[in-house]
Amino acid sequence: MRPATLSDAASNDERPAGITAVAITFVAASLYLLVLGLIKLRNPEAIPLSLGDPLLHGLETYGPYMFLLAAGLGIIVALGLFLMKNAARRAAIAINVAGMVMLLPTVSDAATDISPRFFIAGAMIVVRMMIVWYLWQRWTAEKFS
Repeated sequence: MRPATLSDAASNDERPAGITAVAITFVAASLYLLVLGLIKLRNPEAIPLSLGDPLLHGLETYGPYMFLLAAGLGIIVALGLFLMKNAARRAAIAINVAGMVMLLPTVSDAATDISPRFFIAGAMIVVRMMIVWYLWQRWTAEKFS
């Protein structure tokens, strides 16, 4: 038995569309963090660190290296999801649960004045919960190796 490759993952007919969508979400978020991290390394005053707050939830204060670290982790998880690796499924679940927990203070703070910030933070929790629910399903888990 030969090891799986990315070309196998691209032609994998057994991968559900939902897994591909979750993997693409991880790729998009990782590319966003990668670009921000590289810009901050090149010119530290070009953009504010707060641009990473929606994805890093306070960890952006550690600087551009945290952006790059999170981007690298996201790419690894996305690749694992494309290759249908169970460890990547579990990592994606853990990352999304951690994201929901880190969003709770934001939602609590924004709940005092029903504002767009409240609904955006709530929507981010709902999206993460949908991803966790989808990846947690038995029929989804059975497709992973």
